[in-house]
Amino acid sequence: MSAPALVSLSDALTRLKAEPELFVVYDRNAAWVAQELIPALPVKASLEIETSEQGKTLDSVLALERWLLKADASRKALVVGIGGGITTDLVGFTAAIYKRGVRYANVPTTLLGQVDAAIGGKTGVNLDGYKNMLGAFRMPEFTVLEASFLRTLPAREWRCGMAELVKTFLLADGAAYEKAVRCFASAQHDNLQPLILQAAQIKARIVAEDPEEHGVRAKLNLGHTFGHAIEHEAHLRGDDVAHGEAVAMGMILAAQLSERLGVAEKGLADALRADFIRIGLPVDSPYPADTLVEAVAKDKKAAGGKVRFVLLQAPGQVILKDLDLNDLHIDTK
Repeated sequence: MSAPALVSLSDALTRLKAEPELFVVYDRNAAWVAQELIPALPVKASLEIETSEQGKTLDSVLALERWLLKADASRKALVVGIGGGITTDLVGFTAAIYKRGVRYANVPTTLLGQVDAAIGGKTGVNLDGYKNMLGAFRMPEFTVLEASFLRTLPAREWRCGMAELVKTFLLADGAAYEKAVRCFASAQHDNLQPLILQAAQIKARIVAEDPEEHGVRAKLNLGHTFGHAIEHEAHLRGDDVAHGEAVAMGMILAAQLSERLGVAEKGLADALRADFIRIGLPVDSPYPADTLVEAVAKDKKAAGGKVRFVLLQAPGQVILKDLDLNDLHIDTK
């Protein structure tokens, strides 16, 4: 399978102008991007939506399905999602099941979307607070990487994107990880485009090798097993924890577990903690380990009392290991 298509804005516009049946769904927070793009395109219908993790549900997908049906979208339609990862997940899943599948494209307007969420064809929604329990693998026609779309991104959204970007480099490129930490620590966001492209290309290569996560693609879940558990616990308690924040804390927990299991040398977790604090990422889970393990047991990747876990050996080096749930108990603060 070829790597997911990562394109510039100019290339995307050329492709979209040739589409005979174009539909656009955009997040209200990214309305300014949609307003720049839509007048230049042959858009048949557009829809503004509000997004939230709590609203990332099957009901939201059904609302989009009904909108497409009312707008007479045929199987030749191309649906473009403009916004963050929630928007591209919703649009991708909607496209995957509308009339047994239509094409879609992603225009991510968050850092998290450009380096992770909008790449790779994973689409889906949450179920009862559990992350992405309903979904489908369906590759977008292309994903646009355009750093200028990030210029109005709130600080918290920057942090969430930073977490996914450094995660990608932690699992595949130690030198790039160090460069990214320096970039974020100095707030040199004007120099971010090459790092975005590099991180996106790493993910695209891994996805091309293993599009449906039967093997190596699982490495992209570094920090996510504990991260999703943190998000689930936050959902139950009504706490405000964003995905990228949970992943950052999950990576620290993964490093601590890696040390305890003898996969990583002592001091790795502390070194990561120092780096993360330096660039403004959270490092300490607000919930105890036994509570997180209970949530991990219900994760979609858990089976037979085991979970495939991404352990960190060193920056740029990870391994996959099937662990008993009892092996996951570590100290949290």
